[in-house]
Amino acid sequence: MSERLRNGRDDADELARIAQEVCGRARRSEQVEVCVSTGRSTTVRAYNGEIESLRSGHSAAIGVRIIVDGRQGFASAGSLDVDVVAETLSAARSNATFGEPDPHQGLAEPDGVVPPSLDLCDAAVARVSDADKIAAAIDLERRCLSADTRISGVRVAAWSDGWSQSVLASSAGICVQSEHASCSIGAQPLATDGHETQIGYAGDAAWRPDELDFDRVVTESTEQALGQLGATKPHSKRLTVVLAPSVAAAFIAVVAGALAADSVLKGRSPFADRVGERIADERLHLFDDPTDPTTLAAANFDGEGLAARRNELISAGVLDGFLHNAYTARRSATVSTGSAVRGTRSVPGVGTHAPAVAVGDLADEALYGSLGEGVLVRGVSGLHSGVNPTSGDFSVGAWGHRISGGELAEPFREATIASTLQRMLLGISGIGATAERLTGGTSMPPIVIADVALSGV
Repeated sequence: MSERLRNGRDDADELARIAQEVCGRARRSEQVEVCVSTGRSTTVRAYNGEIESLRSGHSAAIGVRIIVDGRQGFASAGSLDVDVVAETLSAARSNATFGEPDPHQGLAEPDGVVPPSLDLCDAAVARVSDADKIAAAIDLERRCLSADTRISGVRVAAWSDGWSQSVLASSAGICVQSEHASCSIGAQPLATDGHETQIGYAGDAAWRPDELDFDRVVTESTEQALGQLGATKPHSKRLTVVLAPSVAAAFIAVVAGALAADSVLKGRSPFADRVGERIADERLHLFDDPTDPTTLAAANFDGEGLAARRNELISAGVLDGFLHNAYTARRSATVSTGSAVRGTRSVPGVGTHAPAVAVGDLADEALYGSLGEGVLVRGVSGLHSGVNPTSGDFSVGAWGHRISGGELAEPFREATIASTLQRMLLGISGIGATAERLTGGTSMPPIVIADVALSGV
């Protein structure tokens, strides 16, 4: 490995050389795919007006996938040293001998789709000094503490940034390079009133430091903590709920996961065999768009080196289709949708890159007034463990605020909301006209769902 890579510097040519060299060792009848990456990251935490910790690190990794006669073998390592690279190739080759033969197994083939050519690495991230990172974390804590006299402390006030570069090459003729850099902030203030203490959280992430919204993070995190003071269990009833953008995004991620072809093929999706049918209210437009440069989930390529592309999933409530990688596409007699997802040290799966919901026509000022009575769900717990992927049933913990007379009222906690994904999608009765940028970089509007069971006392 070159000295420049050891120092974590930009060296795509060196990464490409390593990947292509391993691919060049493919034996007759072998298909070889290699992913190599390097990166660095920094996390700073402040506490009591001083630096609590500063952690920085560099990483390097290689993953090798070999397919022989439908048998797949994979191996990975956390080093790009010459001997380790050779050992990883040998291990992948050995592992392939133990794989179960599958006629659909194979590498992705170039499909002619042109990548979006997005610039996802701004040098401004690298120019932020450690002193400035420390100052940002300390200032974030200070601003939270001064927001209200009831803010008694800040559990976390942090700055993070990261840079990564990767190359994926295969014996099928693919060789692509990717580079990403981003930064983020996050705060967890504590609100205290008497013997009661509540915690809030908010964060932001961006391609550039000057795009981080400190004001919003301070306001949202402190208001969230303060807003839960005095919360009680709600009375059990069926009612309309407003899912805050972060909660809506969490549910949409579960829905999108059920639209991944591997879930469908494994019988773990309630939407199998329903392409072309209406599965949601006509207000819902769900798509996956990694070509959108405003989201931190943007990408030029998927996990198998095919060009990133926008995929429509649900249009006006009608299911358009499923997401595919090369393997599921072969099994389903279709083509890849460029939806392979992976890390350097894992084999490709299927999933969304940047799922999003198109904004609706429900203005902010009409969001609560449109339903009169109901609840605003600000947070949920146990979402993934509380959802049955086959039936779509879900029951999860929830907290937030009651809505009375079209306005936010007292807070509630220790509640449970339950329904099914199918009923939830069909029960959409409104979508906000304004989307909120979330920590992961995606944007999501609030979503109104009718007839949901709320359990409390």
